[in-house]
Amino acid sequence: MRTQVGIIGAGPAGLLLSHLLHLNGIESVVIEERSQDYVRQRVRAGVLENTTTDLLREVGLGERMDREGLVHGGISLRFDGADHRIAFEELVGRSVTVYGQQEVVKDLIAARTRDDGQILFEVSGTAVHDIDTDRPRITFTDSSGQPQEIVCDVIAGCDGFHGVSRSSVPHEAYDHAYPFAWLGILAKAAPTRDELAYTYHERGFALYSMRSPEITRLYLQVAPDEDLAEWPDDRVWAELHTRMALDGESPVLEGPVLDKGITAMRSFVATPMRHGRLFLAGDAAHIVPPTGAKGMNLAIADVRLLSLALTELLRRNDSRLVESYSDTALQRVWRAEAFSWTMTSMLHIMPGADAFQRQVQLAQLRYTAASAAARTTIAENYVGLPW
Repeated sequence: MRTQVGIIGAGPAGLLLSHLLHLNGIESVVIEERSQDYVRQRVRAGVLENTTTDLLREVGLGERMDREGLVHGGISLRFDGADHRIAFEELVGRSVTVYGQQEVVKDLIAARTRDDGQILFEVSGTAVHDIDTDRPRITFTDSSGQPQEIVCDVIAGCDGFHGVSRSSVPHEAYDHAYPFAWLGILAKAAPTRDELAYTYHERGFALYSMRSPEITRLYLQVAPDEDLAEWPDDRVWAELHTRMALDGESPVLEGPVLDKGITAMRSFVATPMRHGRLFLAGDAAHIVPPTGAKGMNLAIADVRLLSLALTELLRRNDSRLVESYSDTALQRVWRAEAFSWTMTSMLHIMPGADAFQRQVQLAQLRYTAASAAARTTIAENYVGLPW
Protein backbone atom coordinates (compact mmCIF):
# COMPACT_ATOMS: atom_id res chain seq x y z
CA MET A 1 0.00 0.00 0.00
CA ARG A 2 1.03 3.60 -0.55
CA THR A 3 -0.28 6.54 1.43
CA GLN A 4 0.91 9.89 2.71
CA VAL A 5 0.55 9.22 6.45
CA GLY A 6 0.60 5.79 8.04
CA ILE A 7 -1.12 5.91 11.45
CA ILE A 8 -0.57 3.19 14.03
CA GLY A 9 -3.46 3.01 16.50
CA ALA A 10 -7.22 3.58 16.16
CA GLY A 11 -7.87 5.30 19.46
CA PRO A 12 -8.97 8.95 19.68
CA ALA A 13 -5.51 10.22 18.69
CA GLY A 14 -5.07 8.12 15.56
CA LEU A 15 -8.65 8.45 14.33
CA LEU A 16 -8.81 12.20 14.92
CA LEU A 17 -5.47 12.71 13.18
CA SER A 18 -6.77 10.78 10.17
CA HIS A 19 -9.94 12.91 10.14
CA LEU A 20 -8.04 16.22 10.43
CA LEU A 21 -5.64 15.21 7.65
CA HIS A 22 -8.58 14.25 5.43
CA LEU A 23 -10.08 17.71 5.92
CA ASN A 24 -6.76 19.13 4.71
CA GLY A 25 -6.67 16.89 1.64
CA ILE A 26 -4.07 14.44 2.96
CA GLU A 27 -4.45 10.67 2.65
CA SER A 28 -3.84 8.27 5.53
CA VAL A 29 -4.23 4.62 6.49
CA VAL A 30 -4.95 3.64 10.11
CA ILE A 31 -3.98 0.22 11.46
CA GLU A 32 -5.10 -1.20 14.81
CA GLU A 33 -4.30 -4.45 16.64
CA ARG A 34 -7.66 -4.66 18.42
CA SER A 35 -11.04 -5.40 16.86
CA GLN A 36 -13.43 -2.62 15.95
CA ASP A 37 -15.89 -3.81 18.60
CA TYR A 38 -13.21 -3.63 21.29
CA VAL A 39 -12.11 -0.15 20.28
CA ARG A 40 -15.69 1.11 20.21
CA GLN A 41 -16.56 -0.29 23.64
CA ARG A 42 -13.48 0.10 25.84
CA VAL A 43 -14.20 2.36 28.79
CA ARG A 44 -11.63 5.10 29.28
CA ALA A 45 -11.65 8.86 29.91
CA GLY A 46 -14.87 10.85 30.07
CA VAL A 47 -14.16 14.56 30.62
CA LEU A 48 -13.57 16.79 27.59
CA GLU A 49 -11.90 20.15 28.03
CA ASN A 50 -13.51 23.26 26.61
CA THR A 51 -10.75 23.47 23.98
CA THR A 52 -11.43 19.84 22.98
CA THR A 53 -15.17 20.34 22.54
CA ASP A 54 -14.53 23.50 20.51
CA LEU A 55 -12.22 21.57 18.19
CA LEU A 56 -14.63 18.65 17.75
CA ARG A 57 -17.41 21.06 16.79
CA GLU A 58 -15.09 22.93 14.41
CA VAL A 59 -14.26 19.74 12.48
CA GLY A 60 -17.83 18.44 12.26
CA LEU A 61 -17.76 15.97 15.16
CA GLY A 62 -19.84 17.81 17.74
CA GLU A 63 -23.46 16.97 16.89
CA ARG A 64 -23.95 13.88 19.08
CA MET A 65 -21.62 15.25 21.75
CA ASP A 66 -23.75 18.39 22.05
CA ARG A 67 -26.92 16.31 22.13
CA GLU A 68 -25.83 13.65 24.63
CA GLY A 69 -22.87 15.14 26.51
CA LEU A 70 -23.27 16.54 30.01
CA VAL A 71 -21.97 20.09 30.40
CA HIS A 72 -20.45 20.73 33.83
CA GLY A 73 -19.75 24.20 35.15
CA GLY A 74 -17.59 23.02 38.04
CA ILE A 75 -16.37 20.25 40.32
CA SER A 76 -16.44 19.72 44.08
CA LEU A 77 -13.63 18.93 46.48
CA ARG A 78 -15.19 16.93 49.31
CA PHE A 79 -13.35 17.02 52.65
CA ASP A 80 -13.87 18.12 56.25
CA GLY A 81 -17.41 16.79 56.01
CA ALA A 82 -18.50 19.24 53.29
CA ASP A 83 -18.53 19.91 49.54
CA HIS A 84 -16.36 22.81 48.35
CA ARG A 85 -17.33 23.78 44.81
CA ILE A 86 -14.91 25.15 42.23
CA ALA A 87 -17.16 27.09 39.83
CA PHE A 88 -15.47 27.04 36.43
CA GLU A 89 -17.96 29.29 34.70
CA GLU A 90 -17.77 31.95 37.39
CA LEU A 91 -13.98 31.81 37.69
CA VAL A 92 -12.85 31.45 34.07
CA GLY A 93 -16.04 31.63 31.99
CA ARG A 94 -15.75 28.11 30.59
CA SER A 95 -16.94 24.57 31.29
CA VAL A 96 -16.16 20.91 30.56
CA THR A 97 -18.31 18.22 28.95
CA VAL A 98 -18.70 14.65 30.19
CA TYR A 99 -18.73 12.47 27.07
CA GLY A 100 -16.99 9.09 27.17
CA GLN A 101 -13.91 8.30 25.13
CA GLN A 102 -15.72 5.38 23.54
CA GLU A 103 -18.39 7.79 22.29
CA VAL A 104 -15.73 10.03 20.72
CA VAL A 105 -14.26 6.93 19.05
CA LYS A 106 -17.68 5.90 17.70
CA ASP A 107 -18.15 9.36 16.19
CA LEU A 108 -14.69 9.26 14.62
CA ILE A 109 -15.17 5.79 13.12
CA ALA A 110 -18.50 6.91 11.68
CA ALA A 111 -16.86 9.99 10.14
CA ARG A 112 -13.94 8.04 8.64
CA THR A 113 -16.34 5.40 7.28
CA ARG A 114 -18.52 8.11 5.73
CA ASP A 115 -15.47 9.67 4.11
CA ASP A 116 -14.12 6.31 2.84
CA GLY A 117 -11.21 6.42 5.25
CA GLN A 118 -9.15 3.25 5.48
CA ILE A 119 -8.98 1.63 8.94
CA LEU A 120 -7.55 -1.87 9.23
CA PHE A 121 -8.47 -3.63 12.47
CA GLU A 122 -7.07 -6.83 14.02
CA VAL A 123 -3.58 -6.52 12.56
CA SER A 124 -0.56 -8.12 14.23
CA GLY A 125 3.22 -8.02 14.15
CA THR A 126 3.39 -4.29 13.46
CA ALA A 127 6.88 -2.86 12.88
CA VAL A 128 8.27 0.39 11.49
CA HIS A 129 11.23 0.75 9.15
CA ASP A 130 13.33 3.43 7.44
CA ILE A 131 12.11 6.26 9.67
CA ASP A 132 15.28 8.23 8.90
CA THR A 133 14.34 8.38 5.23
CA ASP A 134 11.57 10.21 3.35
CA ARG A 135 9.89 6.85 2.60
CA PRO A 136 9.30 5.15 5.97
CA ARG A 137 7.46 1.82 5.98
CA ILE A 138 5.06 -0.04 8.26
CA THR A 139 4.88 -3.82 8.03
CA PHE A 140 2.22 -5.99 9.65
CA THR A 141 0.02 -9.02 9.19
CA ASP A 142 -3.59 -8.26 8.34
CA SER A 143 -6.68 -9.88 9.84
CA SER A 144 -6.67 -12.61 7.18
CA GLY A 145 -3.08 -13.61 8.01
CA GLN A 146 -1.49 -11.96 4.96
CA PRO A 147 1.74 -9.93 5.32
CA GLN A 148 1.31 -6.29 4.35
CA GLU A 149 3.44 -3.18 3.92
CA ILE A 150 2.51 0.50 3.89
CA VAL A 151 4.98 2.87 2.25
CA CYS A 152 4.33 6.44 3.36
CA ASP A 153 5.79 9.92 3.71
CA VAL A 154 5.29 10.04 7.48
CA ILE A 155 4.39 7.62 10.28
CA ALA A 156 2.28 8.73 13.27
CA GLY A 157 2.63 6.53 16.34
CA CYS A 158 -0.71 6.77 18.16
CA ASP A 159 -0.63 3.23 19.55
CA GLY A 160 -0.64 3.91 23.27
CA PHE A 161 1.79 3.26 26.08
CA HIS A 162 2.36 -0.39 25.18
CA GLY A 163 2.57 0.11 21.39
CA VAL A 164 5.55 -0.41 19.12
CA SER A 165 6.09 3.20 18.08
CA ARG A 166 7.88 4.65 21.08
CA SER A 167 10.42 1.82 21.18
CA SER A 168 11.42 2.80 17.64
CA VAL A 169 12.29 6.36 18.69
CA PRO A 170 15.49 7.10 20.64
CA HIS A 171 14.16 8.92 23.67
CA GLU A 172 14.69 9.87 27.28
CA ALA A 173 11.97 8.64 29.64
CA TYR A 174 10.68 10.43 32.74
CA ASP A 175 8.67 7.91 34.74
CA HIS A 176 6.97 8.00 38.13
CA ALA A 177 4.77 5.21 39.52
CA TYR A 178 2.37 6.20 42.28
CA PRO A 179 2.01 3.93 45.33
CA PHE A 180 -1.71 3.37 44.74
CA ALA A 181 -4.21 2.56 42.00
CA TRP A 182 -7.85 3.28 41.17
CA LEU A 183 -10.56 0.64 41.31
CA GLY A 184 -13.28 1.86 38.95
CA ILE A 185 -16.80 0.68 38.26
CA LEU A 186 -19.36 1.64 35.64
CA ALA A 187 -22.85 1.23 37.08
CA LYS A 188 -26.33 1.37 35.62
CA ALA A 189 -27.53 3.89 38.17
CA ALA A 190 -28.77 7.43 37.65
CA PRO A 191 -26.36 10.08 38.95
CA THR A 192 -27.55 11.88 42.04
CA ARG A 193 -25.18 14.80 41.49
CA ASP A 194 -24.81 17.26 38.62
CA GLU A 195 -21.00 17.46 38.81
CA LEU A 196 -17.93 15.41 39.72
CA ALA A 197 -16.91 15.16 43.37
CA TYR A 198 -13.30 14.49 44.39
CA THR A 199 -13.28 13.11 47.93
CA TYR A 200 -10.37 13.18 50.40
CA HIS A 201 -11.02 10.55 53.08
CA GLU A 202 -8.86 8.91 55.73
CA ARG A 203 -9.56 5.51 54.11
CA GLY A 204 -8.44 6.77 50.71
CA PHE A 205 -9.53 8.92 47.78
CA ALA A 206 -12.88 8.42 46.01
CA LEU A 207 -14.33 10.00 42.88
CA TYR A 208 -17.98 10.41 41.96
CA SER A 209 -18.50 10.91 38.22
CA MET A 210 -20.93 9.93 35.51
CA ARG A 211 -21.18 9.09 31.81
CA SER A 212 -24.84 9.78 31.06
CA PRO A 213 -28.16 10.44 32.84
CA GLU A 214 -28.39 6.66 33.43
CA ILE A 215 -24.75 5.67 34.06
CA THR A 216 -22.39 6.55 36.93
CA ARG A 217 -18.60 6.08 36.96
CA LEU A 218 -17.11 5.65 40.44
CA TYR A 219 -13.56 5.18 41.69
CA LEU A 220 -11.79 4.13 44.88
CA GLN A 221 -8.13 4.47 45.81
CA VAL A 222 -6.68 0.99 46.36
CA ALA A 223 -3.23 -0.59 46.66
CA PRO A 224 -1.27 -0.81 43.38
CA ASP A 225 -1.19 -4.63 43.60
CA GLU A 226 -4.85 -4.97 44.63
CA ASP A 227 -6.55 -8.20 43.55
CA LEU A 228 -9.82 -7.37 41.78
CA ALA A 229 -11.23 -10.70 42.91
CA GLU A 230 -11.10 -9.41 46.49
CA TRP A 231 -13.59 -6.68 45.59
CA PRO A 232 -17.06 -8.14 45.01
CA ASP A 233 -19.74 -5.61 44.20
CA ASP A 234 -21.07 -5.45 47.76
CA ARG A 235 -17.66 -4.49 49.12
CA VAL A 236 -17.20 -1.81 46.44
CA TRP A 237 -20.57 -0.23 47.20
CA ALA A 238 -19.97 -0.31 50.96
CA GLU A 239 -16.61 1.42 50.60
CA LEU A 240 -18.02 4.04 48.23
CA HIS A 241 -20.76 4.86 50.72
CA THR A 242 -18.27 5.09 53.58
CA ARG A 243 -15.85 7.42 51.81
CA MET A 244 -18.39 9.69 50.13
CA ALA A 245 -20.98 10.10 52.88
CA LEU A 246 -21.68 13.52 54.38
CA ASP A 247 -23.63 13.67 57.63
CA GLY A 248 -24.17 9.94 57.32
CA GLU A 249 -25.77 10.21 53.86
CA SER A 250 -24.09 8.96 50.70
CA PRO A 251 -24.71 10.41 47.22
CA VAL A 252 -24.14 6.99 45.67
CA LEU A 253 -27.14 5.27 44.10
CA GLU A 254 -26.49 1.56 43.57
CA GLY A 255 -27.22 -0.37 40.39
CA PRO A 256 -25.93 -3.26 38.24
CA VAL A 257 -22.16 -3.05 37.74
CA LEU A 258 -21.46 -3.01 33.99
CA ASP A 259 -17.67 -2.82 34.16
CA LYS A 260 -15.02 -3.12 36.86
CA GLY A 261 -11.26 -2.73 36.68
CA ILE A 262 -8.10 -1.47 38.32
CA THR A 263 -6.08 1.35 36.77
CA ALA A 264 -2.42 1.84 37.64
CA MET A 265 -1.41 5.41 38.44
CA ARG A 266 1.70 6.77 36.78
CA SER A 267 3.24 9.83 35.22
CA PHE A 268 5.39 9.28 32.14
CA VAL A 269 6.91 11.48 29.46
CA ALA A 270 9.09 10.43 26.52
CA THR A 271 11.17 13.12 24.88
CA PRO A 272 11.56 13.89 22.05
CA MET A 273 8.21 13.00 20.48
CA ARG A 274 9.72 12.73 17.03
CA HIS A 275 12.58 10.96 15.28
CA GLY A 276 13.01 11.39 11.55
CA ARG A 277 9.67 10.74 9.89
CA LEU A 278 8.11 9.02 12.94
CA PHE A 279 6.01 11.20 15.25
CA LEU A 280 4.51 10.16 18.61
CA ALA A 281 1.16 11.40 19.90
CA GLY A 282 -1.05 10.68 22.89
CA ASP A 283 -0.29 7.83 25.29
CA ALA A 284 2.53 6.62 23.05
CA ALA A 285 4.48 9.64 24.31
CA HIS A 286 3.02 10.47 27.73
CA ILE A 287 0.81 9.21 30.54
CA VAL A 288 -0.87 11.26 33.28
CA PRO A 289 -2.72 10.00 36.35
CA PRO A 290 -6.47 10.40 35.70
CA THR A 291 -7.04 12.76 38.63
CA GLY A 292 -6.67 15.84 36.41
CA ALA A 293 -8.78 14.49 33.49
CA LYS A 294 -6.00 15.23 31.01
CA GLY A 295 -5.20 11.98 29.15
CA MET A 296 -7.50 12.08 26.13
CA ASN A 297 -7.39 15.88 26.01
CA LEU A 298 -3.60 15.82 25.71
CA ALA A 299 -3.83 13.26 22.91
CA ILE A 300 -6.26 15.50 21.04
CA ALA A 301 -4.00 18.52 21.56
CA ASP A 302 -1.06 16.52 20.16
CA VAL A 303 -2.83 15.50 16.96
CA ARG A 304 -4.27 18.96 16.38
CA LEU A 305 -0.72 20.28 16.42
CA LEU A 306 0.62 17.35 14.40
CA SER A 307 -2.06 17.69 11.73
CA LEU A 308 -1.10 21.33 11.18
CA ALA A 309 2.60 20.41 10.99
CA LEU A 310 2.06 17.54 8.55
CA THR A 311 -0.19 19.66 6.36
CA GLU A 312 2.58 22.25 6.03
CA LEU A 313 5.13 19.55 5.27
CA LEU A 314 3.15 17.49 2.78
CA ARG A 315 1.26 20.24 0.96
CA ARG A 316 3.79 23.08 1.04
CA ASN A 317 7.10 21.30 1.72
CA ASP A 318 7.51 23.54 4.77
CA SER A 319 9.20 21.65 7.64
CA ARG A 320 9.22 24.38 10.28
CA LEU A 321 6.22 23.07 12.21
CA VAL A 322 7.38 19.45 12.13
CA GLU A 323 10.78 20.56 13.41
CA SER A 324 9.15 22.33 16.37
CA TYR A 325 6.38 19.75 16.96
CA SER A 326 8.03 17.92 19.86
CA ASP A 327 9.11 21.03 21.77
CA THR A 328 5.74 22.72 21.31
CA ALA A 329 3.71 19.64 22.31
CA LEU A 330 5.89 18.98 25.36
CA GLN A 331 5.21 22.44 26.78
CA ARG A 332 1.54 21.50 27.14
CA VAL A 333 2.37 17.97 28.25
CA TRP A 334 4.53 19.12 31.15
CA ARG A 335 1.92 21.68 32.25
CA ALA A 336 -0.68 18.88 32.31
CA GLU A 337 1.73 16.59 34.16
CA ALA A 338 2.24 19.28 36.80
CA PHE A 339 -1.50 19.84 37.24
CA SER A 340 -2.24 16.11 37.44
CA TRP A 341 0.57 15.67 39.97
CA THR A 342 -0.85 18.48 42.12
CA MET A 343 -4.39 17.09 42.12
CA THR A 344 -3.18 13.55 42.77
CA SER A 345 -0.84 14.53 45.62
CA MET A 346 -3.44 16.73 47.29
CA LEU A 347 -6.30 14.23 47.26
CA HIS A 348 -4.83 10.77 47.88
CA ILE A 349 -3.73 9.17 51.13
CA MET A 350 -0.05 8.36 50.66
CA PRO A 351 0.89 4.92 52.04
CA GLY A 352 2.99 5.40 55.12
CA ALA A 353 2.10 9.07 55.43
CA ASP A 354 2.34 10.36 58.98
CA ALA A 355 -0.02 12.76 60.75
CA PHE A 356 2.06 15.76 59.70
CA GLN A 357 1.77 14.93 55.99
CA ARG A 358 -1.99 14.48 56.25
CA GLN A 359 -2.37 17.83 57.97
CA VAL A 360 -0.34 19.43 55.17
CA GLN A 361 -2.76 17.92 52.62
CA LEU A 362 -5.74 19.24 54.55
CA ALA A 363 -4.12 22.67 54.83
CA GLN A 364 -3.72 22.73 51.03
CA LEU A 365 -7.31 21.63 50.48
CA ARG A 366 -8.63 24.25 52.92
CA TYR A 367 -6.56 26.98 51.27
CA THR A 368 -7.81 25.92 47.84
CA ALA A 369 -11.43 26.04 48.98
CA ALA A 370 -11.00 29.46 50.59
CA SER A 371 -8.83 31.21 47.99
CA ALA A 372 -10.28 32.57 44.76
CA ALA A 373 -6.78 32.59 43.28
CA ALA A 374 -6.23 28.89 44.08
CA ARG A 375 -9.66 27.92 42.76
CA THR A 376 -8.99 29.90 39.56
CA THR A 377 -5.71 28.05 39.04
CA ILE A 378 -7.51 24.71 39.24
CA ALA A 379 -10.37 25.94 37.05
CA GLU A 380 -8.22 27.26 34.20
CA ASN A 381 -6.11 24.07 34.13
CA TYR A 382 -9.11 21.76 34.41
CA VAL A 383 -11.16 23.31 31.59
CA GLY A 384 -8.12 23.39 29.29
CA LEU A 385 -5.45 25.97 28.61
CA PRO A 386 -5.62 27.86 25.30
CA TRP A 387 -3.98 26.24 22.31
